Amino acid sequence: MGSNVWLGRSSVRGVVGTPLPLRYEVLPTEEAVGLAQWEEIQRAASEREGDLVIILLGGRGAQALYRHVAGIARGEEADGLLGRLHVFTQDALAPMRMDNGLSFVRDFERLLGEAFFRKVKSFTPMRTDTNDLEGELGRYLEKLEALGGIDIFFLGLGPEAGAASHLAYIKPGSGARADDLAGVIPISQSILEHHINKFKAGGSSITAADEAECRAASHILTLGPAAILGARRIVQSIVDASTAPAKPASYRRVIETELSNDTAELERQLDENPGLWLRLHPNIRSLILPDVLGSNAGQAGGFADRESKA
Repeated sequence: MGSNVWLGRSSVRGVVGTPLPLRYEVLPTEEAVGLAQWEEIQRAASEREGDLVIILLGGRGAQALYRHVAGIARGEEADGLLGRLHVFTQDALAPMRMDNGLSFVRDFERLLGEAFFRKVKSFTPMRTDTNDLEGELGRYLEKLEALGGIDIFFLGLGPEAGAASHLAYIKPGSGARADDLAGVIPISQSILEHHINKFKAGGSSITAADEAECRAASHILTLGPAAILGARRIVQSIVDASTAPAKPASYRRVIETELSNDTAELERQLDENPGLWLRLHPNIRSLILPDVLGSNAGQAGGFADRESKA
């Protein structure tokens, strides 16, 4: 699609889904969001036998979860659960060394700690230290599918111009369709600046060489709509509206947009504002802090009164 390369399934081309309202749950603190995310992992483990596949969220949205899990992993109480986890990443800048301080992998290692990665059953990041980005992404998808698909997909919401939004790095106008599992997307200077500033604000250890290599990255690897729609459970979190002031408007547009019942028009809406893909998933929990919708939006710990139109 233009300069974007999508890897998908042509057999379901054009199948989008049924528009649904997106209800949100307002929690009082970032730490409360992290505990709710951990409860989602525990619940999935109790409801399903065997291994679990989870997709990690980069950036701020799951850092409280990672800090909590890192503490748990240093003990033994959850070793049985951790030993059932197959952990994957959802996006990456490329080409880039895997140990670059501005890579999501290095940030996950910093936040989750050595004990976590030693105890989980497997960890599969998107490989970015290669000249064959499409080939590596295809192999990543093969492993994901061989494990039976995604049990929990942790997602955030990124602001875009005009109160649009991106999921993972599915950007407005990228041509992503419902059958696209993953994509290789050319990177823009604004995305690089946003990424670097976000990591610096998060306390990552970054060298001058790391930053120079990151600024030379040419593409973003990302999971696509088919991976999101195919996940058994989506857990969204938005905890950084105070430092990303464009997010409230983007989130409000996601919950308030009236989605069309016409397939062609719906596809246009989704391409213009990829955050709307969440509105097509039947099993989603959206966790936000009060400042996402204003200090009077809903009650902490419960669902807000307002629903989006469907």
